[in-house]
Amino acid sequence: MSPTSWNDWTASKWMPWCLASVAIVLIPTASASMPFDTKPEFIKTCRFDQTNFVDCSTESVQGLFDKLVTGIEGLEHVGTIDPMKISKIRILQGDGPVSVNASLSKVVVTGFASTKVVRNVVSSKDFGWETHIRLPKMRLEGNYHMQGRILVIPLNGHGKCWFEPSGMDIIMRTMTDLYQKNGHVFYNVTATKVDYTISGLRLHMGNLFEGVKVLEDSTNQYLNDNWRPVSEALKPIIAKTIEDILLAIMQNIFNQIPADYFVADLPRS
Repeated sequence: MSPTSWNDWTASKWMPWCLASVAIVLIPTASASMPFDTKPEFIKTCRFDQTNFVDCSTESVQGLFDKLVTGIEGLEHVGTIDPMKISKIRILQGDGPVSVNASLSKVVVTGFASTKVVRNVVSSKDFGWETHIRLPKMRLEGNYHMQGRILVIPLNGHGKCWFEPSGMDIIMRTMTDLYQKNGHVFYNVTATKVDYTISGLRLHMGNLFEGVKVLEDSTNQYLNDNWRPVSEALKPIIAKTIEDILLAIMQNIFNQIPADYFVADLPRS
């Protein structure tokens, strides 16, 4: 079996193999609001016509990630990304090697403070962008309720769980349209696509099989020992989960912060 291909967020954010589909109500999309009156100091402004545009854009996106770790004053509906708190994740998958009906609640995700933006390329044609993000380690903790199977492994229980993917490389492709509001150009983020690899995964689910300790311990051990094929089977639903989370976050951010703060020479109608 070939190594699993994330990215958690990411992402990521962004994630662990148990994620399948995210209720969008977790991170509500902001309604239209006034842009920031002046450009925040943490945003580095770049231009398509400068020779080092990719390096400049990469530095600008890194600055945004760094600031999101502590939170951006005035940015509505987007809290800190480390820790990132998610009220509920619903997991529904009934085809192929995965058949799961489950949910995660009171989820806390940590590790994004160490996010490294390796490269960010913005298209001068359609104005979408491709971002390569590296995350050394992420941890997700929460309460789970699960019934189903993964590969040939039956899973039934409810309780505490944690997951730790490591060595995470994420490629995020973002599609967007431009529009003008209040004298600025804004991004209308319409879709995200992600691909990812991870180099390791540790996990634990407590109270599996209604507290039958022998089955719980042996199942957790098996999943940890065989994380590669388990992750490979779950890759499509993990990728979709990451896409949903990142899309909701970016729609919130770029609905409020003008795009021309990041790229000064975006076209105007």
